Amino acid sequence: MELKRTNLYDTHVKLGARMVPFAGWEMPVQYTSPLEEHATVRSAAGLFDIDHMGQVIVEGPDALDFLQYMVTSDPSTLAEWEASYSLLCYADGGTVDDIFIYRLPEYFYVVVNAANLAKDVKWLRAHTPGFDVTVTDVSEETYMLAFQGPKAQEVLQSICDVDLSNVPFHASARGRVAGVECLIGNTGYTGEYGYELFFDASQAETVWNAILEAGEPHGVKPIGLAARDSLRFEPCLPLYGHELNADISPLEAGLGFAVRTNKGDFIGRDALLKQRLEGPPRKLVCLEMVDRGVPREHYEVIVDGQKGVVTSGMFAPTVESYAAMALIPRELAEIGKEVEVVIRGKPRKARIVKRPFYIPAYRR
Repeated sequence: MELKRTNLYDTHVKLGARMVPFAGWEMPVQYTSPLEEHATVRSAAGLFDIDHMGQVIVEGPDALDFLQYMVTSDPSTLAEWEASYSLLCYADGGTVDDIFIYRLPEYFYVVVNAANLAKDVKWLRAHTPGFDVTVTDVSEETYMLAFQGPKAQEVLQSICDVDLSNVPFHASARGRVAGVECLIGNTGYTGEYGYELFFDASQAETVWNAILEAGEPHGVKPIGLAARDSLRFEPCLPLYGHELNADISPLEAGLGFAVRTNKGDFIGRDALLKQRLEGPPRKLVCLEMVDRGVPREHYEVIVDGQKGVVTSGMFAPTVESYAAMALIPRELAEIGKEVEVVIRGKPRKARIVKRPFYIPAYRR
């Protein structure tokens, strides 16, 4: 299958990025060093091309009722311009996708994962009968950038006509960035405060270049997928296909805050309510290696003779340790318990530690 390219492909190549296949796209995995890029976002701010992600508009008289039935959270609690994390689930409680919902004055704006876009749109449209609602995929005409880090607000404010101090965390606004009309979401996926920007795809270079130029005196750099992964890993933010999939429920993944079983019926409610009452069979835990070794995805975890599996694992730069997230039997998920991660056929000691590895800025 031919890989897609974002409108900034040539720009990334000129910046020296190493391009790799990801979710059907050719994307920048790094520009310099993933460790340097990770540190840039933690200390200053970094700019991410995330146009591979999908955007869907849900509108019509029954848009709220439809989303109430489709997602695990309670969109009725969102005021206009507010946003929240949520999930689409199958009837058995497995996860279709994790998403972000923005409640705008005219409609709901839903952001989905790149690899799941076609599946999500089909899933949503398959359930529209009985609802006066329209589901529109606007991904092709929409560009999406993320700008994350402690200096993100200061830098973005210098080229933005909206007072960003009036846009709280998990809220949004419309305004101009470098003269380009944008939906500006105070949301992100790094554990830092920052913004996600949505605008006309033809303006990608204008906005990208303006942010990098305004941010240069502050140490702002472009950031690739490798650092994006380590940045989301440290605060234990889930990645679909790793901590979530059709066989992993939101409750197993520790996302109970986004599951409102008391709001009324929704797809997956009965299965999730059963798990909530009885306890899910597995629990996502954090592991730090005791022995030398790098715990990778799919590696087996042995806990008191029972088996689990690593969902994500790597070197966590901010905390300077080799670490992993793993699904293990719930009853064995005790902080401080020693486990074994089977690395290249050999068991290596690790320890269950408190989640997350890195406390996000918005939880301190």
